[in-house]
Amino acid sequence: MGAGRMSRQVVYGRNGMVCTNSPLSAAAGLKVLQDGGNAFDAALAVAATETVTMAPMCGIGGDSFILLYEEESGQVTGISSSGVAGSGTSAEYYRKQGLTKMPLEGPHSVGVPGEVAAWEEVHRRFGSRPFAQLLETAIGYAEDGFSLPPKIAQSFANTAERLAAFPSTAEVLLAGGRTPGEGDLLVNRDLAQSLRRIAQGGADEFYRGELARKMVESLNDAGGLFTPEDFASHEVDVYDPIATTYRGETIYQTRPPSQGFLHLEMLNLIEGFKLSHLSSDNPEAIHLMVEAKKIAYDDRNRLAGDPRVVEWPLEEVLSKEYADRRRGEIQPGRAGAETTGLETARTDGNTTYFCVADRAGNAVSWVHSLSHAFGSRFMAAGTGVLFNNRAGRGFSLEAGHPNEFAPNKRTMHTLNCYLTLRNGKAHIVGGTPGGDFQPQSGVQIITNLLDFGMGPQEAVDAPRWWSFPGTDPATIETEMELRVEPEMPEETVKGLRQLGHKVVRRIPGVYDGKVQLIVIDRERQVLLGAADPRGDGLAAAF
Repeated sequence: MGAGRMSRQVVYGRNGMVCTNSPLSAAAGLKVLQDGGNAFDAALAVAATETVTMAPMCGIGGDSFILLYEEESGQVTGISSSGVAGSGTSAEYYRKQGLTKMPLEGPHSVGVPGEVAAWEEVHRRFGSRPFAQLLETAIGYAEDGFSLPPKIAQSFANTAERLAAFPSTAEVLLAGGRTPGEGDLLVNRDLAQSLRRIAQGGADEFYRGELARKMVESLNDAGGLFTPEDFASHEVDVYDPIATTYRGETIYQTRPPSQGFLHLEMLNLIEGFKLSHLSSDNPEAIHLMVEAKKIAYDDRNRLAGDPRVVEWPLEEVLSKEYADRRRGEIQPGRAGAETTGLETARTDGNTTYFCVADRAGNAVSWVHSLSHAFGSRFMAAGTGVLFNNRAGRGFSLEAGHPNEFAPNKRTMHTLNCYLTLRNGKAHIVGGTPGGDFQPQSGVQIITNLLDFGMGPQEAVDAPRWWSFPGTDPATIETEMELRVEPEMPEETVKGLRQLGHKVVRRIPGVYDGKVQLIVIDRERQVLLGAADPRGDGLAAAF
């Protein structure tokens, strides 16, 4: 074993549960629940607070992908809100400048943000408390400041030089020319004012009002090629989520342009193997999951694109018949080669995930992100809005690629989260940040719970593996390796190497994902929450 296994205690609650990477946002969500709000109200308060307190990971300049379970109807609803690239440019525009990859920073890396539109859609469909009231905590932390927790402070330290390259960003996030450290106060009064505008004017203010005008003007003054219509025409996707069954449970995931289908395809492939007699750190079990990952990621690389623009056989890829056909490619005794397919998105980056459940049985699974750490690193002057760099990290400049850059097109998206039903009722609610690692984490958590009989916190604490590379063009041609966390047993590593895997141990202190997990125990009418010790977050309940 490595140097001490990370662990926390499972948290129990009967009236409500919030599991998040931000303790301040957990408190905000719990307060809403205690005041009589439902899980959807609490989730909106958590999301809004995180856009302030988790500045490197998410923001109103980012995107959201959400699954919502309503106990009364038994329905699961998907809400995805990611924006298009600016309409004033094209792939050829960048190729003529000699670029082979999209810019990673600045206005040309930005997609129209989807976060605020997602808030309004959740509130309109499921909310029971006034919209403005649910933003109050977020506004307070932006106006008065909050003390940076350790992991957020580390992100500032790692990215300060890049943030300083943009004066409007540095003025707010590096006030006085100083990089804020752990425990230091971070204040963003411009963001507080923007949030007040949104609290009063809703999504209309963000996409069509004075705030929208300021954002488009600032982007274009810095070289961007957006029009007011790019923001004004933003649309939220509301849909029936994609799903599969696994060990008698129905697993729901976010639809494309999210790559959540990878999680489901991998589960379909491994369902044909018996795992319950093994353990999560058994080399044979990990081997089967890694080989399933290779098949699923190959499909993603070859086929997937914005479904509004690119036709590809999603339903076939998610079918049990398709899994039956391709499962024969998995050799139980030997590692196969990685089929990397075509160039696609760059997926390492910063995201955050949280989940909420209430006494009535409602549940929310929510992932949101700026993509890279601090996104594009570009902040619209006078607004406090830090923009994502999803266009820069998500699009290809390869002609004919399903994910080729185009104006008013959405990139394929790494963000995804899951929610399961058992006997028609919400059971498991989970997810993690981590780009390409997210679907692989989802498979490990689901198998830990359903195959290996772990409790929620044990499932979260267990040492993880990450089959790398996935879809990042910067690394996709490198030799494949199986990364394992420091606590993975040496016997497991030896067994995986004997099966033909190139196994690389993570250095101590480097871990994969920050899972948040709620399991709803219907028999005992209790909520079980698990927060990942790899992050700053916690499970909060009452």
